[in-house]
Amino acid sequence: MLLEVRDLHVEFHTRDGVARAVNGVSYAVDEGETLAVLGESGSGKSVTAQAVMGILDTPPGRITHGEVLFQGRDLLTLKEDARRKVRGAEMAMIFQDALSSLNPVLTVGDQLGEMFTVHRGMSRKDARARAVELMDRVRIPAARERVGQYPHQFSGGMRQRIMIAMAMALEPALIIADEPTTALDVTVQAQVMELLAELQRELRMGLILITHDLGVVADVADRIAVMYAGRIVETAPVHDLYKAPAHPYTQGLLDSIPRLDQKGQDLYAIKGLPPSLMAIPSGCPFHPRCPRARDVCRTDVPPLYEVSETRRSACHFWRETVNKEPIPKEPADGRR
Repeated sequence: MLLEVRDLHVEFHTRDGVARAVNGVSYAVDEGETLAVLGESGSGKSVTAQAVMGILDTPPGRITHGEVLFQGRDLLTLKEDARRKVRGAEMAMIFQDALSSLNPVLTVGDQLGEMFTVHRGMSRKDARARAVELMDRVRIPAARERVGQYPHQFSGGMRQRIMIAMAMALEPALIIADEPTTALDVTVQAQVMELLAELQRELRMGLILITHDLGVVADVADRIAVMYAGRIVETAPVHDLYKAPAHPYTQGLLDSIPRLDQKGQDLYAIKGLPPSLMAIPSGCPFHPRCPRARDVCRTDVPPLYEVSETRRSACHFWRETVNKEPIPKEPADGRR
């Protein structure tokens, strides 16, 4: 297994209290596999990725429990010097806002070349030549002429390509892409996702794709992990999840996708708001917004039930969702 996250817990200590951002997250990614991590803003997707990469702001963030096994090594036990050697060379991250992630006072060539001077000990001349090769590889036109330009001189889509080039510069075994298509138009989104998928196939990298958009991952992901209130509430192969979700939250996300056959109809929206991470509800954290919630959901935290060999769902009544049974009109006690 390339990466295995086990029972990860992350807290943020603030003046207002303790925010439990990640509450027992476990997932795994193998070589050449794409895992999509889905959920609304504040569900813990990015915090989990930052903990994996070792770039969590500490303080106020703090990993209180868990393991992050990368190629058999627990990254959480490594000293910072050893961890720094892993970042960039063996695992890399693509951030969602390329303009704020790139240094505005350095040329893109210098920023790309730094990967080779720091990690490979190359001369600046050789590193610049490799920067041009990378820009060509991610299909930036006139790379040789543009390598000396600054981030603000590129469009949003081109800046995101530069971020991709930077992440895969040293051909790492794992890339984490955090909302890589945010603020891009639909056409550019498709181009960026196609480029990521192509490079992944070419280099046999593992890819964790963090997003809130189910439509983005339909054609590129192998498996999906759905997060809510810092927990994973469903994991499944991508086609199984789209065909028959096993958690009401996942069903709500799918129903929220605009469809061509619903022209003129109101768009569906999950009622209510995600809970405060300082006051996560008792029982199932989704129960205040769930149309299937019953008494047991308000008191008992559901484990990840085994739906099949490849699927898990943290819902006491997952069978009803999978089988598309009518939503009960009256709350009832008991568990199925």
